Amino acid sequence: MSKYTLYIIIATLWASCRVARSQDVWGYEYQNEIPVYTDSIQAALTYPLAWGNSDIRDFAEWRKVARAKVLECMMAPPPAPASYDVSVLAEEQREGYRARKLEFSLSRWYRVKAYVLIPDGKGPFPAVNLLHDHGAHLSIGKEKMIRPFAVDTAVVADADNWATTLYEGQYLGDFLARHGYVVFSTDAPLWGERGRKEGVDRAKYDLIAGNMMMMGRDLSAFMTYDDMAATDFLATLPEVDASRIGCAGCSMGAYRAWMLAALSDRVKAGACICWMGSTFAQLSHHYGRKENGGFANCIPALRQYMDYPHIASLACPKAMLFVSGSRDRLFPMPGVEAAYDTMHHVWQSQNADDHLETHILDQPHECNRMNQQMILDFLKKHL
Repeated sequence: MSKYTLYIIIATLWASCRVARSQDVWGYEYQNEIPVYTDSIQAALTYPLAWGNSDIRDFAEWRKVARAKVLECMMAPPPAPASYDVSVLAEEQREGYRARKLEFSLSRWYRVKAYVLIPDGKGPFPAVNLLHDHGAHLSIGKEKMIRPFAVDTAVVADADNWATTLYEGQYLGDFLARHGYVVFSTDAPLWGERGRKEGVDRAKYDLIAGNMMMMGRDLSAFMTYDDMAATDFLATLPEVDASRIGCAGCSMGAYRAWMLAALSDRVKAGACICWMGSTFAQLSHHYGRKENGGFANCIPALRQYMDYPHIASLACPKAMLFVSGSRDRLFPMPGVEAAYDTMHHVWQSQNADDHLETHILDQPHECNRMNQQMILDFLKKHL
């Protein structure tokens, strides 16, 4: 019996013990931003489209069907641009690599800005799409990954402070560029230079997401659709070896990384720091948890078919690195362990378990320098 199955059984038993404590007993229906009957919902989630639960036994066919279901739940994508129409806004030489700030059309509806770091020497080079975190800190996005330039000094100070807070004072993008990788990063919707006219307000993210859902669009899905489209753009750059593209991120960036690896054939390897677990652990009275990211990783109806590790397993047999912290208060360890167990069963089923690295380290929710070295070593091995 896998750990994941064991936790489903625990959820069922837990819910059955609580079912008598109905609304009539409590006197209220919601507590800590989730329904009091959350555990009953959890017990009803059977994840019928997960590999091993589905009646599809051919892995390639399962991946095709499961990926299509994820995209269906993501609702309609933004329309692809007629052309990228790239503009170079600024450029500077750094130690061992050049930094460029670009603007290009990511869809027919909007243009975005991005940073690209290009190693000195003759390419094409392997490339990494770096996906920034959430942190309830929306004033900067791509600037969390790559040291910003051609911006106000306040933005640089903001980015430097964030690098100190979550990345042990080192920009992951600049670190990878110094070691021979083209590094790309752009803002997720509502972060950095894709923000609100009225200014940064975390509370407005959920309101905007709700309004978009009223129009049949999903803001979280747009983030993933954009990551896929940006990776396609990255592959067109002449300095990039399109056969060697990876992705990496911490926290929400890690979520973005395994979603991107699961859904994009462009990505050959993904590194995910501090974002993996089970829905049971993340939304449960049992662990006292609720999802603080809100709509940032909300894809309607998807839990009716697959849980987080099942979706991440769509990346199999690609090379994937997952790191979690034993002192990470956002992800209870039983959920992390169950998710890792689930993914290893999938990679083992395809004789590819040597391509899946999972680690639980003694650290909080962060991407420290040791983690960054692990990402570099992983990319060197697989790209």
